[in-house]
Amino acid sequence: MTDSTNGRRQGGAERHRGAVTLRRESIPPSTADEKLLDSHHRREWKTKDAWRALRILSEFVEGFDTLADLPPAVSVFGSARSTPESPECELAADLGAALAEAGYAVITGGGPGVMEAANRGATEAGGMSIGLGIELPFEQGINDWVDIGIDFRYFFVRKTMFVKYAQAFVVLPGGFGTLDELFEAITLVQTKKVTRFPVILMGTEYWSGLFDWLKGTMLADGKISEADLELLRVTDDVDEAVQIIVDADAALAEANGKR
Repeated sequence: MTDSTNGRRQGGAERHRGAVTLRRESIPPSTADEKLLDSHHRREWKTKDAWRALRILSEFVEGFDTLADLPPAVSVFGSARSTPESPECELAADLGAALAEAGYAVITGGGPGVMEAANRGATEAGGMSIGLGIELPFEQGINDWVDIGIDFRYFFVRKTMFVKYAQAFVVLPGGFGTLDELFEAITLVQTKKVTRFPVILMGTEYWSGLFDWLKGTMLADGKISEADLELLRVTDDVDEAVQIIVDADAALAEANGKR
């Protein structure tokens, strides 16, 4: 935990809602996403959702304007709950440094754990470090290793930024949020909603059960194809992960040059 993060926690609860910072009694009981998706207050939809649409638009504009000039980048996902001495945090720091040395900016969710480790690795290696935060019902905040940080109210806006500005996704051990980001990326590539780019799982022991289930259950039952499984690469080797990304970029550049 960084000193500034520790200081925030000692000073009381804190929540970031877009450009607004809320502390202590000013923190509302629900998030902007929860209010948007709440079906129990339908009477408010006609009066409040039109204004929410403008707020959503403003978040897209802020993200597009802030990130438009980024160099080639890679989105790195993983658990906020991982401790700094955990194997996945050490792997994330090495990955962040290797990506920076290869000329890539590193984009994370901006939080602690694996995200902070990847941002730290990139920053210490002289690269650009990006954090895309999100309003959550529990405290998180942007870690101190981020060069450019944006706090979002809405998950779907934030997820668009992860995809739009990345040449690849690297997924380290994590929980539900990490799985959400992983499967959204695979779905977008599978359905050709985005240009094919690498989706790399790092931590073979952690991901082996999931990969076995994908192959032994989903593939065996005809729910996915062999080609779908090939969208995923699994490795523990940082150099191999970076090389996969570099090779994919080179192949895409060659294909575009032939058009």
